[in-house]
Amino acid sequence: MTRRLVCAWALLLVACQRPQPAPASAPPATPPPGPVQAGKALLEQGQLDAALARLQEAPNSADAMYYQGIAWTRKAETAPLPTPWPIAPADPRRPYQVRLPEFKPEELKALELFARAVALQPAHGAAHLAAADLLAAHSARRYEVAASIAKRPGRGKPPAEPAPAAEGEPDLSPEHVLAEYQAAIQADPSSKVAVEGIIRYAARVGRLDDAKAGYDELVRRDKENPEPLVRYGDFLVSQANDRPAAIEAYRQALIWRPDDEATRSKVADIYIAMGMEAFARREYATAEARFADAEKWVSDKNSPQGLKIQDHQTQLREIRRPTGR
Repeated sequence: MTRRLVCAWALLLVACQRPQPAPASAPPATPPPGPVQAGKALLEQGQLDAALARLQEAPNSADAMYYQGIAWTRKAETAPLPTPWPIAPADPRRPYQVRLPEFKPEELKALELFARAVALQPAHGAAHLAAADLLAAHSARRYEVAASIAKRPGRGKPPAEPAPAAEGEPDLSPEHVLAEYQAAIQADPSSKVAVEGIIRYAARVGRLDDAKAGYDELVRRDKENPEPLVRYGDFLVSQANDRPAAIEAYRQALIWRPDDEATRSKVADIYIAMGMEAFARREYATAEARFADAEKWVSDKNSPQGLKIQDHQTQLREIRRPTGR
């Protein structure tokens, strides 16, 4: 009995001396977000003033400058328009001028912040893009006002470019806006957002070569998607008046989607228009060739397109039939 008690105590003593497992350590505490991350989160929640206050804690950060600019851009969306400039009495003897659009103070603040972001980080594509989009809206409106005034009777020949910006006003020249878009495009070789921006702006202000270059870049960045090619073709037909290039764009789109009847119809429409124009000029051999080209792209011979082609082909056969038979 005594021996059993001694063994029990010995076992108890050994058990007490075994190393006990250490308690599980608590996970490390997540550090609080920095001012840029916190400001961005507040910006996404629509808390613009709180976001600005937080972002201002990172004065030497390009991202902080950029997000502050975005905040001021959003403030500008709901800010009242500034007081209009006084308009001088109309005088037909005065030289042709365009009244510049006014910027809201919030927009000017945003442009200043985007410029500071670029100064800190020249390849900050988002800042270039935000500045380009803000400037493009004013620049395009300025262009459209100039074009509208130029169409008024008695105005004479308009200048090649609208009047330059007044001292202290942002540079609204197409060259400056396009340069901002180009900087954004170069900073992000994969994004299509800046490319879409330059296409939209260039087409709106009549810079067709720049719009074409934008479409070329868009197609390059989205190689296996036929939609940019179809859009490019539509632009070449409606604005650039370049039918051969439009046909080529549509044909490239059809490589990816050969059964797209809508795109095939666009090609047929071009050839039909070319055939009708040649017919009106009495260039009958050319007209016949263009209608034959159009026929290849029309699946339904009884469709309006098919019937139009047949009608003109019948007229051509009658005209070109040898006499005396």
